[in-house]
Amino acid sequence: MSNTKIQDPVFRRFYSHLNSAVTILQLYDGRIPFAHFVKNYFSQHKKFGSKDRRQISELCYCYFRLGRSYPQLATGQKIVKGYWLSKASWPDEWLAFFDSFHLPKESPDHIFPAVHSFSAGINNDAFTRSHLIQPDLFLRVRPGHKGAVTDKLKTADIPFVLTDDSLRLSNSVRVEDLVRLNQEVVVQDLSSQRVAKLLQLYQTVNKNEMVPLVWDCCAASGGKSILANDILQQMELTVSDIRPTILFNLKKRFQEARVKNYRAFVGDATSANPGRLFDLIIADVPCSGSGTWARTPEQLLYFEPGSIDAFVKLQSSITANIIQYLKPGGYLLYITCSVFEKENEGQVNLLQNKGLQLVEQLVLKGYKQKADTMFAALMKAPM
Repeated sequence: MSNTKIQDPVFRRFYSHLNSAVTILQLYDGRIPFAHFVKNYFSQHKKFGSKDRRQISELCYCYFRLGRSYPQLATGQKIVKGYWLSKASWPDEWLAFFDSFHLPKESPDHIFPAVHSFSAGINNDAFTRSHLIQPDLFLRVRPGHKGAVTDKLKTADIPFVLTDDSLRLSNSVRVEDLVRLNQEVVVQDLSSQRVAKLLQLYQTVNKNEMVPLVWDCCAASGGKSILANDILQQMELTVSDIRPTILFNLKKRFQEARVKNYRAFVGDATSANPGRLFDLIIADVPCSGSGTWARTPEQLLYFEPGSIDAFVKLQSSITANIIQYLKPGGYLLYITCSVFEKENEGQVNLLQNKGLQLVEQLVLKGYKQKADTMFAALMKAPM
């Protein structure tokens, strides 16, 4: 790099951030989510301002986004290559700056592990290259709040795209300062919102005129339960999760979302007994999370493909238990945020072998919309 470039304040600041990112990456071993690790790092090193923290974190994520590509590059060079590829175009002075690092011209070729194990219909190249860019922030506008929410965003001069009830915004927007989370909007990825199609299908095909009994058996933060509440309007809800702290947080979220008619219990979905039969069971099961790795790109480096089988075993154990609690003719909504066939169509095949009928399944491809990629299937129990 020339002395002129070093003296330029923009490049001098970038080079300082680059050195900090290299230091952080050398300390990170993948055992905890990188977001937690880097937050802890900055809490111990108070010298970094908020803008510095954002830029340094972005550079680290640019390194992860390349996966196992460019093994010949030093850490700093790989960061710069990832940063270069994170945008479609750059000013000439930045291109000259990148050239000073003597980076390879070829495209990354080992971004995503196990690319030959994808669900049907996923474009390998488009999906893997989508990891070079950070996904957008998506909000689902809850019924009756569209006008108020869009007015607040316009007043704050926040750019957004509204499609039906889905809002797309920049990840830099602090939405909690602008709208009432959970009451007016729910933070929910675009593909997760599109699971609504199968809930609407359930509403159409379900012939039971009684208020449906619904069990969200891996409830986590309750996003799918709130979605079901907004679509079905009336339901008697049961939620469970193996983690007590999750259910504590879910209770607060339900209060904000004004979801009242529910009961909750701590339970392992592989063995939980909810004590009744249900018209609909929602199983957003633990999975590899591979459809969301553009948000957590450290997984591109640290995920072990062999662990897919462990997730498959867990998913099979969960579904084997919960289908016992479907009413005759009841419905199972099976969901993953995985792109791997074993966790998706493979599990549907196992459920079909146990007598369930496939109503519809969706590979929710978000990689062309800067969103997650997911899988969902609606299945019906025998009468």
